Amino acid sequence: MTHEKEITEPIDLCLANGRLRPAAVGWSRRPVHRANLRGWGRNKRWEYWGIVTPRHIVGLVASSLDYAGVHSLYVLDRTTNVETDRSVVVPFARGTVFPPVSGVGVVRARGGGISIDIDQAVTGTTIRAAAPDIEVDLVVALPEGNESLSVVVPWSTRRFQYTVKDVGRPVRGKLRVNGEDHVIAEADSFAVLDHGRGRWPYAIRWNWAAGSGPGRAIQLGGRWTDRTGSTENGLFVDGRLHKIGDDLRWEYDRADWLRPWRISGARVAVRFHPFHEKVARTNLGVLANETHQCFGHFTGWATTDDGERIDLDGLVGWAEEARNRW
Repeated sequence: MTHEKEITEPIDLCLANGRLRPAAVGWSRRPVHRANLRGWGRNKRWEYWGIVTPRHIVGLVASSLDYAGVHSLYVLDRTTNVETDRSVVVPFARGTVFPPVSGVGVVRARGGGISIDIDQAVTGTTIRAAAPDIEVDLVVALPEGNESLSVVVPWSTRRFQYTVKDVGRPVRGKLRVNGEDHVIAEADSFAVLDHGRGRWPYAIRWNWAAGSGPGRAIQLGGRWTDRTGSTENGLFVDGRLHKIGDDLRWEYDRADWLRPWRISGARVAVRFHPFHEKVARTNLGVLANETHQCFGHFTGWATTDDGERIDLDGLVGWAEEARNRW
């Protein structure tokens, strides 16, 4: 069990010399950190939006690794298992814009036929993106009182990450894929944000799981936070965050990614049942990645801060393992 500090007031992530500000280490229920990163070469900035609808799963990435921008649009048709996947690597992340505070300002990414425009306001986020055979035009509402999970993970004063996980947001809009138009209805569609800013070690591995459903959502992470004193685990009930300060046990079969996964701790007992595996590999020498992201359904439970056991059966989302050299 970790003993993390809750941060409630705006704070800079870094000191004037670019190192991690000790007072910034902790977690918050809304984004209060300003990612005033300095220097070049190890900084990572990204916005990932994952969208789950009854018919599709959509993934959108805009990122800057300083020496490269890696952007992508992905659509899985859940009825046919057909993937439409477009990605590009842009030298030196030309054409990218990222704000220092999550939920405020604009995100822009361009290159290789992909365009991503994300506009953030107090009422929600507008996402417009296009790539060959894919167009999205979405509004992700921000309900009043909605809480997210923001965490600073410190490996050292020189290597650290600030992450915001906002899970189970209502989303509406339009998707066009391979010439066919689809309406995304807010009543049965959910959006998940992964906002990241930090200075990373060169080689790292992580696990991440997120599941959404009416009135409930779960956010779980592992490996990359182990032994840092920070965790990125949380249960959301009717928009309220219940922070889970445990390092969790992840059990899954790397020889068969579609077998059920187990994720467990003192306040969590989850089984994840995949129905599709997405594999992404990049090997550009200095930059390499292998990610196995499985989409599926959750069963099991997690407990609130006051000990109430919340049923997670039927939540839809993903669980993944990622290995990076970057």
